[in-house]
Amino acid sequence: MQQRSRLVGGALAGVLAAAGLATFAPWSSQAAPPGEKTVTATLFEWKYADVAKACTDELGPAGYGYVEVSPASEHIKGDQWWTSYQPVSYKIAGRLGDRAAFASMVSACHGAGVKVVADAVINHMAAGSGTGTGGTRYTKYDYPGTYRDQDFHGCRKSISDYGDRNDVQTCELVGLADLDTGRDQVRATIAKYLDDLRSLGVDGFRVDAAKHISASDLAAIKGKMRDPGYWVQEVIHGAGEAVQPEEYTGNGDVDEFRYGTHLKSAFQGGNLAQLRSIADGKLGSDRARTFVDNWDTERNGSTLTYKDGAAYTLANVFLLASPYGSPNVYSGYEWSDKDAGPPSGSDGWTRQHAKQAVTGMVGFRNAVGSAELTHWWDNGGSAIAFGRGGKGFVALNNGDGELKQTFATSLPAGTYCNVVAAAPSACDGHTVTVGDGGKAQLTVPAKGAVALHLTR
Repeated sequence: MQQRSRLVGGALAGVLAAAGLATFAPWSSQAAPPGEKTVTATLFEWKYADVAKACTDELGPAGYGYVEVSPASEHIKGDQWWTSYQPVSYKIAGRLGDRAAFASMVSACHGAGVKVVADAVINHMAAGSGTGTGGTRYTKYDYPGTYRDQDFHGCRKSISDYGDRNDVQTCELVGLADLDTGRDQVRATIAKYLDDLRSLGVDGFRVDAAKHISASDLAAIKGKMRDPGYWVQEVIHGAGEAVQPEEYTGNGDVDEFRYGTHLKSAFQGGNLAQLRSIADGKLGSDRARTFVDNWDTERNGSTLTYKDGAAYTLANVFLLASPYGSPNVYSGYEWSDKDAGPPSGSDGWTRQHAKQAVTGMVGFRNAVGSAELTHWWDNGGSAIAFGRGGKGFVALNNGDGELKQTFATSLPAGTYCNVVAAAPSACDGHTVTVGDGGKAQLTVPAKGAVALHLTR
């Protein structure tokens, strides 16, 4: 995807002033991950030391541009995954590693050519009371050294009406203490935390629960930072709801949850042909971060998950082949209990980011860049194919039997590696010949794919 940026300043400042909110200096808002390598891998709940190793051994060599890591803040004690999302201070002192481990990870990833996106939990603090993972004693609405009672919204009840903007953005998400992000002191504290992560080399942020913070509050927080970097915001679309994803595009990218839902419908409904219109009714491609699933959607059933096997892998192939959006490959762990935290050892991780079908398509994405979608073909059901300008071609078969078809690929004549099946450096037995006129006779395996691209 092409690098895009724009300057947001006077117009938005005027809106904020009219609303009685503090104004701020203009900033440069990066609306898509900058650079030629725009694929992100989310290593959910991976320890920072293990992320460092993955950057060096897997992500860098595969061509990933970014890695997203789980929250770097002290949180409540407990084995469940969601304890990471209940901060009690902004110290880096959680189960994933301390400040030194975090800094070492960022350095290692940068050395491998991979930038780092930190998951930032800034909408709320923890519920209940106790001692955090870094030794901080806290009670709800009192987090010593960070926030006091007056730093939280006055609505001290859980959100109950998503049709009411005030309820969504000032009441409590599942009972968590909701920060008053309209308060200047709160904005300054959050900006200081994010600036600290930037000082450790973090390149950008995934803003957790951004839907529950007004877009103008987020803009004001961003305006207080020295250099905010790349931002992507979690804003889940809900039909008829008061808060919509489109409101947040002025601050950076937005996670496009409708994309994963669309993929599930196509791959489980047997009609991949509908993916030709994957961009319809969604955020613009230059504002959307796309994904097959994440840790929330794999647990609530709204998307495909690793439990869907070959269809899940195929959906990831499409994610990386399609020109729409900025792709994020989710790599978590196996679970049967939805609350279960991460494995303690090396077993039980899905390692989706490292599978050949996925790493091959990361290389595909880097090779085709922003080339337009061309030469669409489908059989009206379980199989589709399309080109990416004259740089790449992919065919996907979600059917139960192999597909034999002569395709117009748009590629120059030559011999290509099917990168879904093998790395170009070791492609024996997986080559495809494209003849004059771009024609290629392909055999696409059941629940499989063939992807070809020019080498750079």
